[in-house]
Amino acid sequence: MIQRYVYGSPLPTEAVVRDLPVLPGDPECLTVRKDASSISFSMPLEPDDMIFGLGETVRGINKRGHVYRSWNSDDIMHTEDRQSLYSSHNFIVISGKKRTLGLFLDDPGEVIWDLGDTSMEEIVITSLNGDLSLYVITGDSPRSVSRELRGLIGKSYLPPFWAFGYIQSRWGYGSAEDMDSVVHEHRSRGIPIDGVCLDIDYMDQYRDFTWHPEKIPDLAGLVARMRRENIHLIPIIDAGIPDDPEDRACKEGLEHDAFVKREDGTLFRAAVWPGLCFFTDYLNSRARAWFGSLYRPLLEAGVDGFWNDMNEPSLFYSMEGINLAYSVADELRGKNLRVDDNWKLQGTFAAVANNRDDYKSFYHDMDGLRVRHDKVHNLYGYGMTRATMDGMHAFDPDHRFLLFSRSSYIGAHRYGGLWQGDNRSWWAHLKLNLQMLPGLNMCGFLFTGADLGGFGSDTTEDLLIRWLELGIFTPLMRNHSALHTREQEVYRFKSWENMKNIITVRYALLPYLYSEYLKAVHHDDLFFRALAFDYPDDEIACQTEDQVMLGNECMIAPVYVQNTSGRVVYLPEDMLLVRLRAYNDMDLVPMKKGHHWVDARLHEALLFIRRGCCIPFASGKIESTVDIPDHPLYLIGWDPDEQGYTLCEDDGISYLEGTERTLKPSDPALKDSVIIRGDVQ
Repeated sequence: MIQRYVYGSPLPTEAVVRDLPVLPGDPECLTVRKDASSISFSMPLEPDDMIFGLGETVRGINKRGHVYRSWNSDDIMHTEDRQSLYSSHNFIVISGKKRTLGLFLDDPGEVIWDLGDTSMEEIVITSLNGDLSLYVITGDSPRSVSRELRGLIGKSYLPPFWAFGYIQSRWGYGSAEDMDSVVHEHRSRGIPIDGVCLDIDYMDQYRDFTWHPEKIPDLAGLVARMRRENIHLIPIIDAGIPDDPEDRACKEGLEHDAFVKREDGTLFRAAVWPGLCFFTDYLNSRARAWFGSLYRPLLEAGVDGFWNDMNEPSLFYSMEGINLAYSVADELRGKNLRVDDNWKLQGTFAAVANNRDDYKSFYHDMDGLRVRHDKVHNLYGYGMTRATMDGMHAFDPDHRFLLFSRSSYIGAHRYGGLWQGDNRSWWAHLKLNLQMLPGLNMCGFLFTGADLGGFGSDTTEDLLIRWLELGIFTPLMRNHSALHTREQEVYRFKSWENMKNIITVRYALLPYLYSEYLKAVHHDDLFFRALAFDYPDDEIACQTEDQVMLGNECMIAPVYVQNTSGRVVYLPEDMLLVRLRAYNDMDLVPMKKGHHWVDARLHEALLFIRRGCCIPFASGKIESTVDIPDHPLYLIGWDPDEQGYTLCEDDGISYLEGTERTLKPSDPALKDSVIIRGDVQ
């Protein structure tokens, strides 16, 4: 059941797709406190209460015990004290023995979530805007509450099938020769791959919707050449449009009056990659339509996938901010800087980027409603995602395109996926990648994954291996790294053949992964879940923070610690361990409920299949998603008593409704299945 309460004058976000009646008064479960501008909701916590959700945030799956802040932030240092990351998803589920309750705050401004930090026995949620719709959702389990929200906010984005293939990316690929080299190195070694991302280097002077005339003289020819190799090129698009009279997007944006403005009506400018930029008013429908049209030349060249970046929006500096910093430097120039002056100098320059004063200095025209940016800050990336997908659908309404973004808000999940931000090559971020998955799924973001190997810092060979062992299960499987870091394409390492074998497992798993993804989309369900969602009465499962459920049949428990040959795994029921080394190299070990030490050497991924379940595998070595339909399926798992597995399929590219069919071990159309029969020994 969902109850809606309204406070103040909520701004339109289009996060929800159902119009619910507004109830009078306040929810009985919350204490409401109001002041001149903000509003707070508080509730006592029981000792056994767990808190799930908030999408892309640091720390564990259970969010209890920390303060989080909904404020989309460009912050590459994802240490556990961080309160904000690139996206804001205002949904939590409180689950304990006495209640299961969901809270969704449809508020696009800054929201503070004190989830037992100030007091371990209380949560306090504060909207600094004071204008919001509050949805209180009740159900008999965290999963049912999450599905109620999913039904409220609309169907999740459905990418093309090829987007589930392995994608290689690096900040530094800037020329046609770079693309050719990357593809050649994969194809010549038999390393499966379906996509290559182009970071900002492909642009002409870092200007959106351009490509370098010398490095990429024939974009359409390059796209066609890649397509013959079954490779899709995926260019990056940033949020800033350069203040450059020679730039087509700039000229058109000025003509369309599409950019955000200061209070006095002058255009707001701040610096990003190409220097000082204007910023499209994505909260205005007319500006969104114009911005979406800018993708047409790239689409006409054959590009069918994009990733949107820098759309928090990230601001390097404004002229006001940089001039203030220079004035402080001039004031302190030549002085013997003691501690306070030293901190003042450093702090002033550190505060130039993404400065709160800058976010308060420009306004949006929300189709006639003038709103200061900081009141709707968290909608900006959502608006860019929507503008992009609307533009692609205007170009071809029957074609599914790949789109993922760095910044988001609930509602953006209907238009595209997201990657988990600019992480680092840290073992802690491998674990964080796993722990973000259930919360993002709860908020509708099913198509997600992290930069495998880590974006910033230098990866290590064993870290990349272990990250690939997790990445084979995430819908978005992309290896991505930053300029000036160690090159981390798998073919650059001595153990590349073993890494290749792990990637072949991904392609063998795709019939199952894609089927479960389709089911989650069509039934407003979760692709990844905390163990507590499936085993709410199992206290150990509820406290397990480094394993997650995958689909309806499986559990994953990746190794995320360096210099170890395995890990302890908790099985909440009898399960079948599948130790995966390659598409045709695996061990199946039935295991009883309880704690186990499980061997998992480098190049061994762990998958656990629930008792009574089986899952489909594609037979044979596959190097591209286009080849999967030509490979017969077989089943691995437990004897399912002839119930088999329900496979959900579609054509992978259109919006035509898919079909379901039941696969059984006895089906003569299947290859020899690997089925465990009998009791666990």
